[in-house]
Amino acid sequence: MSDPTEADTTAEAAQEAGPGPGDGTPGRHVRVVLVDDHRMFRTGVQAEIGRTDETGVEVVGEAADVDQAVTVITATRPEVVLLDVHLPGGGGVEVLRRCAPLMGDAERPVRFLALSVSDAAEDVIGVIRGGARGYVTKTITGTDLVDSIFRVQEGDAVFSPRLAGFVLDAFASTDAPPVDEDLDRLTQREREVLRLIARGYAYKEIAKQLFISVKTVESHVSAVLRKLQLSNRHELTRWATARRLV
Repeated sequence: MSDPTEADTTAEAAQEAGPGPGDGTPGRHVRVVLVDDHRMFRTGVQAEIGRTDETGVEVVGEAADVDQAVTVITATRPEVVLLDVHLPGGGGVEVLRRCAPLMGDAERPVRFLALSVSDAAEDVIGVIRGGARGYVTKTITGTDLVDSIFRVQEGDAVFSPRLAGFVLDAFASTDAPPVDEDLDRLTQREREVLRLIARGYAYKEIAKQLFISVKTVESHVSAVLRKLQLSNRHELTRWATARRLV
């Protein structure tokens, strides 16, 4: 269940920041909104990158679901939004859809950088088609994340290693991706759990990586097995491997 955090919607004029990390560039400053449904993760990111005097990053708001995200982004008008792919209320793609006018603002565009635990091709392609300028996974270091934020602010496209290939392949093809009716029955969270199970992760490891309880993992696995009409995790692994989801 999401833990909504009251958004900091105070938008003060940008002040001169200290040197950017690693390059000594004076005056770098970017206003950022964090969108993720895990409060502890948002707190960790805030602690890692939100030391404005050191990083030049000013976190001006947070949100835990789609409705909160749209409200906070509209109120604060940040330069960059760090956006989780899987959110209550429709996911990151829904946030992008509802914020399309802000992304298209010629004078003050709001740019989006996806930050997710998922490295699945369909997740990457979905948010890029929705208008995000890049996609990095949550294994990224704080220094690299700060650098990615500034690059997105400047209009560059940024991807974690190997994810760019998904986008190049998708946009190089004129064919629409095939519809998998079985996969479409699963929620985004169930797909995350499915991939991790298929990769051999234990329930405790999945719970830790997704910031959920072991009992919740068990519930998701049961739902996946039921929806796909499979009997156990070995059949599930074969099913995911056959579809190249692992």
